[in-house]
Amino acid sequence: MPETAPAVQQTGIGRGPGRLLLSLYGVFTVAALSRSIVQIVMQFSEAPLAYVLSLVAGIVYAVITVALWRGGEAARKVALVSCSAELLGVLLVGTLTIVDTSAFPDQTVWSDYGMGYLFLPVVVPISGLLWLRRSGRQQ
Repeated sequence: MPETAPAVQQTGIGRGPGRLLLSLYGVFTVAALSRSIVQIVMQFSEAPLAYVLSLVAGIVYAVITVALWRGGEAARKVALVSCSAELLGVLLVGTLTIVDTSAFPDQTVWSDYGMGYLFLPVVVPISGLLWLRRSGRQQ
């Protein structure tokens, strides 16, 4: 009977530290989407840009959540792009809400760099990018 090579243990992107990211993004998805949908339905005319940006944030969170859950190299790449887009969005919207407060009469998920969410919207994508980079090297 021929000997087989030992199986290489691979760390999935949704396992280990990725499990915490998966949980956080799952909560963010529900929070951002539910908040934005209610705001769009009930008071869209008050701050349309803010509410649409919150909806976009929720969609990005959902994409990252699904990618972390599915795992694999293709999902890791989707998560990398999505986390990068999220970080860019947080930095852009965070800066705009400080520079031009009149453009955002109501808060978005990314307002003031996520201050309303304990700055998690800026910390989590950085953590996600670091984890995804590390998990890619392990494979």
